[in-house]
Amino acid sequence: MNQAPLTEGLSDAIGFVGGALAGFWAGQLLGMDIFAPGYGGASIGGIVLVGLGGGLGLQLARRWRDRKKPSDKP
Repeated sequence: MNQAPLTEGLSDAIGFVGGALAGFWAGQLLGMDIFAPGYGGASIGGIVLVGLGGGLGLQLARRWRDRKKPSDKP
C-alpha cells in the first residue's frame, strides 16, 4: 500500500490547522474575537487572520513535504 496519500493528507491537515490556530491566537492578541456577536470590524479581521493563517500553514506544509521528496533531476 502506498503511504504517500496518507502522508500528504496528514501534512496538509496539520499545516492548515496549525496555521489557522496561529492566526486565531494572533487575532486574540490583537483584540479580534472571531466569536463576537455580529460582524463588526474586529470580528471580520479575526476571521481573515484565521483564513490567512490556515492558507499559509498549508503552503508551508506542502513546501516542507516537497523538500523531503527525492529529486527527480539527475
